[in-house]
Amino acid sequence: MSEEVGIRQAIEQLPGYKAGAAAPKLAGFTPYKLSSNENPFNPLPGVVDAISKSLTEVNRYPDPLATELTNRLATEFEVDAEAIALGTGSVGVCQQIVQALCDAGDEVIFAWRSFEAYPIITTIAGAQSIQVPLASDGSHDLPAMAQAITERTKLIFICTPNNPTGNIVKHSQLRDFLAKVPKNVLVVIDEAYVEFNRDKEAVNSLELLGAFPNVAILRTFSKAYGLAGLRVGFVIAPKSVAAAVRKTAVPFGVSNVAQVAAIASMDRKDELQVRISEIIEMRNWFEQELTDLGFVLPESQANFVWLGLGEKSQAFADECNQVAVAVRCFPNEGIRVTIGERAALEQLLPICARYVSK
Repeated sequence: MSEEVGIRQAIEQLPGYKAGAAAPKLAGFTPYKLSSNENPFNPLPGVVDAISKSLTEVNRYPDPLATELTNRLATEFEVDAEAIALGTGSVGVCQQIVQALCDAGDEVIFAWRSFEAYPIITTIAGAQSIQVPLASDGSHDLPAMAQAITERTKLIFICTPNNPTGNIVKHSQLRDFLAKVPKNVLVVIDEAYVEFNRDKEAVNSLELLGAFPNVAILRTFSKAYGLAGLRVGFVIAPKSVAAAVRKTAVPFGVSNVAQVAAIASMDRKDELQVRISEIIEMRNWFEQELTDLGFVLPESQANFVWLGLGEKSQAFADECNQVAVAVRCFPNEGIRVTIGERAALEQLLPICARYVSK
C-alpha cells in the first residue's frame, strides 16, 4: 500500500496557472511589469478613500450576495439582479460556471490559444477540454467551433477581445454561430477586455443576451477599472444559470473592500474613460511603431499586443528581462506585451527591431 496521499491523476498532470512574472531588479534600470495585463494607473480618484473607510469593517464577513454591488450592476446593464452572479475576478466566475454546469466527462469548447485558465478549470471540474485552433490571423474559427459541438458539450467560451492575441469576434459572426448552438449549451462571452475595444463591428453582448436564451456575459473589474488586486468579477446570465453560479461560489469570496471599491469605481465613469483613452492611444502608438519595424500584427482591441515570434519567443523574453522589462512569454508561440508605461514600451523597441521577420 502506498504511504502517500492519493492525488487525482488529472490534477497531477495539470500545469499550474502561470501568472505574469515580475520584472527583475537590475542596477541602472527601472523595472516594468508588462506581463499581466495590469492597468498602469493607480485606482481612480476617491476609490482609495472608499477602500480606507471600509477597512474598519474587516473584522466582519462581507455581504455574501454583494447586494449593493449586484443592484448597481443590474441598474447599469438594465437586467434583473437575479441574473447576476459575482466571484473572485472573472477567472473565479469562470470556474464557478464550469462547476455549475459540467459533470465528469462533459465537454467545454474554447478557442486555442485563448485564456489559459480555461483548460485548467475544466480539468479541475473533471470535464474535457475541446480546444479549437485559432484561425491563421489569430481570430476565433467559429465554423470549426460549431462543428466541434457534440452531445457531451455543455459550455462554450468565446473570449473577445481574445487573450492573448487581442482579436475580436464580430457581432454578425457570433450571431450566426449562436444560431447553430443547441439551446442547452451555454455560450459565455468573456469580455474581460471589452472596455478597450473601439471596433464598431464588435459583439454587442447585451443584444445577444436578449436574443438567445443560452448566452452569458463575463466581465471583470481587474483590467480597465484597475482593481486586479481586489478580485471581483461577474456574470450576467439566464436566471437559472446565475443562481447555480452563486451556489458554486466560495462563501464570502468577494471581500467588502472589493465590493466598496467596485462601486466607487463605477461612480467615476468620466475619469475611467480618460484613462482607457490614454491606454488605447498608447496601444495605437506602439502598434504603429511595431508595424513600421516590419511586424504584421493581429489588430488588438485589448490593452496588450501579440508578437507571434514562434521559437524565438523565449529568447525575446530573456532579452527583455536584461533591461528589467517583464513580458508574457508563451514558449514557441509568441509574446504578449501589456500596454503599460511608455518608457517601458520604448525600452522594448530596440529589442523588437532585432526580432522582426523581414
